[in-house]
Amino acid sequence: MFRLQQIRKAFQGRPALDGIDLEIAPGRTTVLIGPSGCGKSTLLRLLIGLAEPDAGSLRFDGQLLSDANIAALRLRMGYVIQQGGLFPHLTAGANVTLMAEQLGWDAERIRQRLAQLSDLTHFPRDGLDRYPSELSGGQNQRLALMRALMLDPEVLLLDEPLGALDPMIRYELQQDLKEIFAALHKTVVLVTHDLAEAAFLGHRIVLMRDGRILQRGTLADMMAEPAEPFVEQFIRAQRSHLGVED
Repeated sequence: MFRLQQIRKAFQGRPALDGIDLEIAPGRTTVLIGPSGCGKSTLLRLLIGLAEPDAGSLRFDGQLLSDANIAALRLRMGYVIQQGGLFPHLTAGANVTLMAEQLGWDAERIRQRLAQLSDLTHFPRDGLDRYPSELSGGQNQRLALMRALMLDPEVLLLDEPLGALDPMIRYELQQDLKEIFAALHKTVVLVTHDLAEAAFLGHRIVLMRDGRILQRGTLADMMAEPAEPFVEQFIRAQRSHLGVED
């Protein structure tokens, strides 16, 4: 679904992505993980066209992303930013349906889609008339996911969607996300710093450091054959979350 070849991106002369080669398969969940500043969120922003690479090529479904086509291609992608990014002056329902209304969907189509998404994400329908400040953190994240799914995109991009939640709510949403991903069969790219979450949700993990990809595969692959010492160190640092003994 995505093909990246020798992607480079720098900010104020400092490389954020340094020669990234990556293919993201359709209908699968790919998880980008690594320490803070490794480039994983920058890579996600490039996929949806919120930033442009300084060098290299980035293709979506065979098309080279460019200024000429990015607006149309974005309609085929859903994006969930950190902490949801909801509009505080809009109700929950209005947050979700904003783009559909801009595109001229009729009221009945919007109503049906909103009901489908409420059921899919377990968002209470009586909460659709409330404002984000009147909802819990978990409900706001469900709402952000509904908004990303409203246009039924082929691709879902999520930037640490559960990072700000307390452990119990995070666990519940992880379970729901896994079920939603399985039910929808969409291409998903998820950014997280939690290796246990990556292993639970992802078909493939891409471990990054300093703007480079160190290793890709399953957690079992990385544990059995770490590509370099940092991979082993990164796994060891999260062993308590993984339930793995030394």
